[in-house]
Amino acid sequence: MRIGELAERAGVSSRSLRYYEAQGLLPARRTANGYREYAEEDLRMVREIRTLLDLGFALEETRPFVECLRDGHEAGDRCPDSLAVYRHKLAELDACIARLGEARERIADQLARAAEPRCAFSPEAARRTQRTPP
Repeated sequence: MRIGELAERAGVSSRSLRYYEAQGLLPARRTANGYREYAEEDLRMVREIRTLLDLGFALEETRPFVECLRDGHEAGDRCPDSLAVYRHKLAELDACIARLGEARERIADQLARAAEPRCAFSPEAARRTQRTPP
């Protein structure tokens, strides 16, 4: 299949496919007239890349999954390197969740302090209520 058909079937742009090729993630065979030609397994690779990108993985993090598919595995996450990327991404997410939890607690504390009832008398009001000596 040509680049336009692959792009349509995978739900990505032709530009994305050319970028994946430039990054070494998607091999393109060339016809005699220079057109890119793709096989059905390339569609699986592009779908794997898109799924991982949609989950928040960086493009380079998809490499082990693509290589796993290229090695003939049924799924891109059947190889040790793919599992290592999953573990790393989970650790990143856990750290991010912890930071967000801490930030949330600090903001909640700030809100609680800001919402506390204030003394009815401000320094200005206290000065006005002072009596002058006779």
